[in-house]
Amino acid sequence: MKIFLDTANLASIKMYNDMGLVDGITTNPSLLAKEGGDPQKTMEEIVRTVKGDVSLEVVSTETLGMIDEGRRLQKYGKNVVVKCPLTAEGLKACKILTSEGIPVNVTLCFSVNQAILSAKAGAKYVSPFIGRLDDNGQDGIHLIREIHEVFQNYKFSTQILVASVRHPMHVVEAAKIGADVVTLPPDVLGKMLKHPLTDIGLKNFLADWEKLKKENPNIRI
Repeated sequence: MKIFLDTANLASIKMYNDMGLVDGITTNPSLLAKEGGDPQKTMEEIVRTVKGDVSLEVVSTETLGMIDEGRRLQKYGKNVVVKCPLTAEGLKACKILTSEGIPVNVTLCFSVNQAILSAKAGAKYVSPFIGRLDDNGQDGIHLIREIHEVFQNYKFSTQILVASVRHPMHVVEAAKIGADVVTLPPDVLGKMLKHPLTDIGLKNFLADWEKLKKENPNIRI
């Protein structure tokens, strides 16, 4: 399963990318606005930093506008994937951009029906928002399970990109189902790294090493 970072924060992207943990990036206008500064320069830097797919989102709500924006966004780099909303206009834009060789991530998916239509329109990725479903009393992970089953039945090439991830268990459950990608905020990735027993174990190892050094001043690794 690939891990994408859902952020426009350059410091977080660089830190986790240097660890080899980042397979790609997803962004949107809200994330860019949160960081401030020149959004064009931010997008340019993200595309330069990360070798994997970088999803940059259109803001138009009409097909022709999405296509025009998608073509411009693709010029930031060959690894750019254009994010289009899961609307009738968005699916039309997806079909046309895909036919031009521009990959599309269809975003804001909340049902199996929508996922099927995204695959039919040729999307490289479809992004079900599981956290938002959970927030509204529905089971986001169950949606991933259903989409995965349908895609397997028909060998759709569209990848399931699990979005709106709230906590590490979302990642575990998505991985158990067989989702292709999860995109998560930096704080969730940070939580995945940590476990109290790791901290305790490291503390004990270091304490024992200090004890050995006192008993054997010339010892070294």
